[in-house]
Amino acid sequence: MQHVDIAIVGGGIVGLTLAAALKQSELSVAVIDKNACFQPLSDKPSARVSAINQANIDALEKLGVWPFVEKDRLQAYTAMHVWDKDSFGDIHFSCDDMNQPALGVIMENQALVNALSEAVSQQANVQMLTTGIERMLTGPNQTMLMLDNNDVLSCRLVVGADGANSFVRKQAGLPITFKDYEHTAIVANIRTSEPHQNVARQAFTPTGPLALLPMADPYVCSIVWSQRSAHASELMQLTDDAFTHALTSACQSVLGTVTLETKRAAFELTMRYARAWAKDGVVLVGDAAHTIHPLAGQGANLGMQDALALASLLNELVLSDKDIGLHKHLRPYERSRKTEAVKMIAAMDGFKYLFDGNDPVKKLIRGIGLSATDKLGALKSAFVSHAMGL
Repeated sequence: MQHVDIAIVGGGIVGLTLAAALKQSELSVAVIDKNACFQPLSDKPSARVSAINQANIDALEKLGVWPFVEKDRLQAYTAMHVWDKDSFGDIHFSCDDMNQPALGVIMENQALVNALSEAVSQQANVQMLTTGIERMLTGPNQTMLMLDNNDVLSCRLVVGADGANSFVRKQAGLPITFKDYEHTAIVANIRTSEPHQNVARQAFTPTGPLALLPMADPYVCSIVWSQRSAHASELMQLTDDAFTHALTSACQSVLGTVTLETKRAAFELTMRYARAWAKDGVVLVGDAAHTIHPLAGQGANLGMQDALALASLLNELVLSDKDIGLHKHLRPYERSRKTEAVKMIAAMDGFKYLFDGNDPVKKLIRGIGLSATDKLGALKSAFVSHAMGL
């Protein structure tokens, strides 16, 4: 039997961010994932990307992770363009509004995981375990993890960073609330005839939003096309030519003609929210605690902020010589991050409702709202500041 202070289940962006943020602590940490965290990147960029905001970039730099990032696998975006298709609603955001060099970066998920993995592997207080978990037994003073490789790991605190279908959450009996967004996200990389000019674009269509995210190649974008599930199914069944024709129409040829760079993939979208994020010996972070609609691209940012907030609290508990496994000591994290998640879920629900469909009243409200915000400097700056996590 091995023993560590903290077992982080899940070696993705959020779990590894937590491990990296604990590098200065006295806590011993194990990161457990059935797959090796570091995976060589393919020659062509993956369509699985995230928009990482400036606040999290600053945190990664402070943690010493940023030097490990392969810079040719990310693209800083300096502006955003959001518009309502078939309406006069239109708004532009620029990093110049905030006197910042960029609003954030579009980055391949695996490239960020690789950078975090390299940084964490150099920490003396962290061990990486490539194995699954068969069973989790929680007790008053420690939690036991029965691993697939027949080892047993005991710890004071298990962190569920293992995604939307979290094994840790289920084993701990932490209940969730969920709602089907009735949307399916289609993701792919596309090549455009016009350069993206480092602008992140989002078009709201009657059947759902379409995001065009700039990649390192000035003529390649990653798309997240969230559509009503029935329509998404029809789009997935189209030939490549018919699909790109529909895509070009949906974004009103803003980047000229497009062709597919990668195969299409589709993911059903569900809102999930854990009603309890912690109990004695267990705590949740990231998608294990919440999943939201991707229309604002804030899922990864929200999860990384969970990890950073939890690390900050754990470091404080160690300095105060308090038990890191007691629920009462984890409550400040649970309260603060649940509040942020609820705000984001409510905002996404509001945007989805307002921008869904062709109702003339909603179209008028959308048009007035976007156009007015574009002209009101203070309100526009507030939106940009929030998007940047500042």
